[in-house]
Amino acid sequence: MSTAAISRPGQVLADLIPATRLRDVTLVLGGAALTGIAAQIAVPVPGSPVPVTGQTFAALLVGTSLGAYRGAASLAVYALVGMAGMPWFAQGKAGMGAPSLGYVFGMLLAAMVVGALARRGADRNVARMAGTMILGSAIIYAVGVPYLAASTGMSLTEAVAAGLTPFLIGDALKAALAMGAVPLVWKFLHDKHGKRDER
Repeated sequence: MSTAAISRPGQVLADLIPATRLRDVTLVLGGAALTGIAAQIAVPVPGSPVPVTGQTFAALLVGTSLGAYRGAASLAVYALVGMAGMPWFAQGKAGMGAPSLGYVFGMLLAAMVVGALARRGADRNVARMAGTMILGSAIIYAVGVPYLAASTGMSLTEAVAAGLTPFLIGDALKAALAMGAVPLVWKFLHDKHGKRDER
């Protein structure tokens, strides 16, 4: 593959794999599985029904790497299978009764948005990737916090205190990891293929 092909606008990382229907199915299912595995990395937060998990990081990474449609499809599979009983929500939970389910819905929407931004080159440098991760996280909270309030009877202020404030530092660290990792992969691929083209 040439440097020009690697640098072509409108691509996400998943587009660098030769296109087949099997590729897309595998990527969608793999993204759902990755999110489910990451959700098991969970640390309870005192006073909150929502733990700190790796699933938000995974969901944003899936959206950015797969693009809007495949990313949203991955998170839709994750949500639907978990609601149907697969114990791969945070802390091995499943079903439709969890007060944190709103965050899963938020992740689906966020994966679509960050995937669309990645297609416009937002994943190619650190500054734009940082903005993309911040926006994705904000979307997750914009859906998750009101759902938490509605499902538990908390006031919106209480839901913000229980379901947003304790997670800001962790989300900043996850965003920093993503905004460094994805542009670095693009740079590595560009440099690698650039050297190959010079031979």
